[in-house]
Amino acid sequence: MANRIILNETSYFGAGAIAEIVPEVQGRGAKKVLVVTDKDLMKFHVATKVTELLGKAGVAYEVYDKIKPNPTIENVQEGVAACKAAGADILVAIGGGSAIDTSKAIAIIMTNPEFADVRSLEGASPTKHKALPIIAVSTTSGTAAEVTINYVITDVERHRKFVCADPHDIPVVAIVDADMVASMPPKLCASTGMDALVHAIEGYITKGAWELTDMMHLKAIEIISKHLRNSVKGDHEARGEMALGQYIAGMGFSNVGLGIDHSMAHPLSAVYDIPHGMACAILLAPVLKFNAPATGDRYREIARAMGVKDVDALSTEDARTAAIDAVQQLADDVGIPRKLSELGVKEEDIPFLAKSAMADACTPGNPRDVTQEEIEGIYKSIY
Repeated sequence: MANRIILNETSYFGAGAIAEIVPEVQGRGAKKVLVVTDKDLMKFHVATKVTELLGKAGVAYEVYDKIKPNPTIENVQEGVAACKAAGADILVAIGGGSAIDTSKAIAIIMTNPEFADVRSLEGASPTKHKALPIIAVSTTSGTAAEVTINYVITDVERHRKFVCADPHDIPVVAIVDADMVASMPPKLCASTGMDALVHAIEGYITKGAWELTDMMHLKAIEIISKHLRNSVKGDHEARGEMALGQYIAGMGFSNVGLGIDHSMAHPLSAVYDIPHGMACAILLAPVLKFNAPATGDRYREIARAMGVKDVDALSTEDARTAAIDAVQQLADDVGIPRKLSELGVKEEDIPFLAKSAMADACTPGNPRDVTQEEIEGIYKSIY
């Protein structure tokens, strides 16, 4: 079977990279931009850095700023209506995974109207046409939504999240600008940064992993492990490194998939509205413990990338323990809680959460086959 790699047409990296948005919009002959973001990013003058550039250049635009932290079907439907009303032919998504994921769904439905029922996009979406062009501007260092073919939407009515994977939705341009992540509060910086680490580690051990993505994931683990602590403390250089690290992780996992950490995190967000990065982070160490028997010697390389010394002198079992301990120490250092009860999770909901996780699109990629009862056991181990 052939291995496939799908990446952006163009990406810009570094402080001030948002200046490239105007020539990209103009060079594509776009007549009207729909800016997709949230109210806080407008209020605190993060998204306005982009709208001011568009305004000064005389680029026509309208703003849709009703994005929620865990975007819903309603968000997508409202966004499609806003895009049609504006007559927009290109989207500029500004935010974390929520804004960019919503933009992907909007842009796909605009060119594939037969998928107006958002639920019909779940899984490997069989769309026929490329989405409206998206320029994705990341303001968090975690989801890497600007470089992936995946997006996640919350079905409030059914208390679940569903994953969509579609090569037609990848943003044509990604903007990874350190200045755009500088204002992240520490808690958000910690949870999104740990989400990036989960992407890199799950992508490295997933069933679909191969040499090219291994290279990406190991480098991402190295960068994230080295810079996340200082990034949470507000260090500007570290935040720039984290923006790069999460993008590299995204290049990898978008092409090989993830595992049950994400499968288990999705229902936590859907039921309790826990931020996605926090849900992923609290699950990482226990999921790694469960998966260890099915990973060969890969945890040794994870430990090496995380800076563990003398890993070659360790047995396979000790190398696995060292990797898990390094992950847990990093999570502790950036303030990730260890217990689900601290996040408001109810023990009686665990069977439903596990059932939802089993049905999640990420589960088949897990390196170790899993049952619903085993997933319940992982939840309970950190309750």
